[in-house]
Amino acid sequence: MSDIAFDHAPVGLAVLENRVIIRCNLQFAATFGGAAEDYADVLIAELYPSQEDYHRVGELLQRDPGAKSGLYNDERIMRRRKGELFWCRVRGRSISPEAPFRSGIWSFADISEDRPVVSLTPREREVAILTCKGLSAKEIGLKLDLSYRTIETHRAHLLQKFSARKLPELVAKLTGMPL
Repeated sequence: MSDIAFDHAPVGLAVLENRVIIRCNLQFAATFGGAAEDYADVLIAELYPSQEDYHRVGELLQRDPGAKSGLYNDERIMRRRKGELFWCRVRGRSISPEAPFRSGIWSFADISEDRPVVSLTPREREVAILTCKGLSAKEIGLKLDLSYRTIETHRAHLLQKFSARKLPELVAKLTGMPL
């Protein structure tokens, strides 16, 4: 029965070991393209927009206080097998919190209908995600080891790219919330 629940869950699920997909369900394959068996022993890095994004998310996971409890979640840009970028809500539970990448189960939900993909630099993506989590420019600067003025510059670029006049409007557009 548990295989049926896993295989037919309405959200994409994948079992990862050391950031390699061991098994995924039908919705995961539908979200990223292809069949579930196509993903066995595939490095999850193949589904990131770039190697830089893959490494940066890995570093963030290692530093995230929630990850130490074995839980992690964020929203990020991912890449389908055919190259199309999309917004994805990612949640994970590590079976080994002391080594978060060793073994865990991850869910991947396509949220691109609520949020358009705008061409962002990797740093702009980080700033956008942390802004949506409610962090101030100073808090983001501390987290990313940048000055708050640099963060404000990135936010100004985000405001322009999303045609938002103020930060609350930007957050609404980034999160897909109605204005």
